[in-house]
Amino acid sequence: MEDRPTHLIEFETMLYERFRHLANPSARRRGGLDRSAYLLLSRLQAEGPMSIGELSDAFRLDVSTLNRQTAAMLKSDLVERIPDPDGGIARKFRITAEGHDRLEEERAAGVASLDRVLAGWSADDVAAFAGYLRRFNTDIERLAGRPWPRG
Repeated sequence: MEDRPTHLIEFETMLYERFRHLANPSARRRGGLDRSAYLLLSRLQAEGPMSIGELSDAFRLDVSTLNRQTAAMLKSDLVERIPDPDGGIARKFRITAEGHDRLEEERAAGVASLDRVLAGWSADDVAAFAGYLRRFNTDIERLAGRPWPRG
């Protein structure tokens, strides 16, 4: 492995992806959300109701993939279909109370896992790391032309 900074970043992000799911195994055992549901619910929570076309554009996924994912989420009462609040023709998906609760439980479990991992870090180091991650992600979003809504 080369030791150029970009090679080191690639290697460390590969390891992070490998161990990310291991940081919170209890969430998976108790029926935690799968990755696609977590991402879709997070987007719906941030932006409000979205049509299948809007979701397809936001995630760059084909409609058939999103139809499968949203069907599973409808069946689990995580989302519901509603008429377009703005009067459009397409029906939209809206996060349900159950979806909101499950998303918040999953997010809290993830934060608790990060708290355990970062327990030995100073508050300044944690804040700096968060800032670098945000910058990294917003640069990826800029290049992709798909910004993620932030509060």
